[in-house]
Amino acid sequence: MEKKLFDILKERGYIKDLTHEKEIIDLINGEPMTFYLGIDPTADSLHIGHFFALTMFRWLQDFGHHGIILIGGATALIGDPTGKSDMRKMLSKEEVAHNKKEVKELVKRFVRCDGDNPAIIVDNADWICDKTYIDFMRDIGVHFNVNTMLAADCYKKRLENGGLTFLEMGYMLMQAFDFVHLNKEFGCRLQIGGSDQWGNILAGADLSRKIGFSEGKKIEPLFGLTCPLLIKADGEKMGKTATGTLWVSRDKTTPFEFFQAWMNSYDEDVERSLSFFTRMEIADIKELCNCDIREAKKLLAFEVTKLVHGEEEAVKAREVAKELFSNKGISDNMPSITISKDLLNINIVDLLIKTNLVPSKSEARRLIEQNGISLNQEKVEFSDKIVTTDDLRDNALILQKGKKIFLKVYFVELETKFS
Repeated sequence: MEKKLFDILKERGYIKDLTHEKEIIDLINGEPMTFYLGIDPTADSLHIGHFFALTMFRWLQDFGHHGIILIGGATALIGDPTGKSDMRKMLSKEEVAHNKKEVKELVKRFVRCDGDNPAIIVDNADWICDKTYIDFMRDIGVHFNVNTMLAADCYKKRLENGGLTFLEMGYMLMQAFDFVHLNKEFGCRLQIGGSDQWGNILAGADLSRKIGFSEGKKIEPLFGLTCPLLIKADGEKMGKTATGTLWVSRDKTTPFEFFQAWMNSYDEDVERSLSFFTRMEIADIKELCNCDIREAKKLLAFEVTKLVHGEEEAVKAREVAKELFSNKGISDNMPSITISKDLLNINIVDLLIKTNLVPSKSEARRLIEQNGISLNQEKVEFSDKIVTTDDLRDNALILQKGKKIFLKVYFVELETKFS
């Protein structure tokens, strides 16, 4: 018997919160309906958390449901306070405009935007930015109770730290209005997202009900479904790596770094990650993880890198990894960086910071003391080591952090530009 979509999503671990379980099961397993996923362009790339939500979007789309991707051109100007202890850095309108363009193109790599049942991409700036403050507060703000809002998880951290601003309070109103607008314009019945968006999703469903009641109309209920956040076995978000955020843009995280991040997964996380990021049968995933966790990691790294960067880059990343770990840290295609030859005679601590291998001098010194830094396959013993031309091999040297992070540093003459 063929599995129903909801059962597939539940078996693979996608289901976290539901506003109306029975109704949502019927909706997902039934005739094609319209749903949406929102992404705020707070950066000019997507991270692995966005990608995870997009895989859920793709499941729904592949089963015939009509998907809308909402790029939050308006909400990004405010910033979601969910889970934040400090206020987000406010972005300029120019920054948001740039980010929107980049994010839109990245989204098109992961969901179908042409052919049969294409996704629709919309921007909430189109229906929010032209509204006056007075009109928005009279039409939308009137339906929100401040006490109820302050009790929501999305405001708790900011409230506990005594820094919740009125600006951030407006975020929930805007996202709730998005849901109402998409329901009115496209018949959208379901919002999906990460579990950190639960409060905002509930607000949208509740706003629709209140507006309908105030207008004396019978409104069909709106529904919300969330997937769990990607949390590693150590409690840290899966989108964080030794070198920073795990981005899907190769300009921010190279395919090799992306591949290695999955190779370095905790054993306990591999089965769940394969369930999310591949379409292997669950029984096959369990068998592989139980029999050979190392091979399971290799498969995970290859398949996720292929999804994000394409098969050619995935193959290349796999080959580089083989070369690095079988040839004592040397590969023609290893990650590299080019810096000015004028920086020779630099302290090793400063070089580690310059190449972004460490976030601070104290971290660099700690790693050196613990034999965690190597230069040209030799451990660096002292933090006062000066890197000179004697350390270069063909104008380059190889830095290694721990057992798995390698970087080739080229020292070159940089061109001087005259005006």
